[in-house]
Amino acid sequence: MSAFLGEFVGTALLIIFGAGVCAGVNLKKSYAANSGWIVITMGWGMAVAMAAYAVGKYSGAHLNPALTVALALSGDFPWKDVPGYVLAQVLGAMIGAAIIYLHYWPHWKETDDPGVKLGVFATGPAVPNPAANLLSEIIGTFVLVLVILAIGANKFADGLNPFVVGFLIVAIGLSLGGTTGYAINPARDFGPRLAHFLLPIPGKGSSNWSYAWVPIVGPLLGGALGSLVYKAVFLGKPTGALWGVLAATAVVLAGAKLTAGKASNVASRYSS
Repeated sequence: MSAFLGEFVGTALLIIFGAGVCAGVNLKKSYAANSGWIVITMGWGMAVAMAAYAVGKYSGAHLNPALTVALALSGDFPWKDVPGYVLAQVLGAMIGAAIIYLHYWPHWKETDDPGVKLGVFATGPAVPNPAANLLSEIIGTFVLVLVILAIGANKFADGLNPFVVGFLIVAIGLSLGGTTGYAINPARDFGPRLAHFLLPIPGKGSSNWSYAWVPIVGPLLGGALGSLVYKAVFLGKPTGALWGVLAATAVVLAGAKLTAGKASNVASRYSS
């Protein structure tokens, strides 16, 4: 198996398990319906662990463009391989989402709420606020990458690392996931959102593209910060790239806040 195929298969498995638990918990007439947030976070944690076990030896099981870019920024992954990895991750996520669509075929008609259907595929904010939602994704992915690198520096019994990373996903979901659904992975959100847009899901409604940039930009910034901070603080090897990413993060957050303020002012003018 090539590294490209490994990332494709691994990310497809990630979404089959991850979107699958979202579908089971949220779609009507599923036996798992209404089983709650803890089930979802456990499902996503096990999704990451099982996907990593499946393809780790072939591609390193990044399964996440934010992690791939973060490792390239820190010098631990060749930039020339980044486009292929990211493409494989997005395509794998789309295929995984399409498989879940087929698996839950009769349940889409039984579920009336279009937002619930979109939530099987993509994330969304509990309280819409672009700057705050972006910050949530930045923080979540910062923690993800920083702790993955820290975990990698420890010695575990052979084969235990993916399982530990799975529990990291559970921890992030329980502690930080309630604000935006913790995409912390651009491919995890964009691939299934695109699948939602393309698939003939009964009564599916909008794919909410106006929000789609947040779970792409936020994880990329957060992952880059996590990698560069780990290198600077844990390894004592600071680089100028850290200051550049910090500056870019501040600019993007300020822009999101400014844009949200202008949109709010326009809305208030029309409603008065």
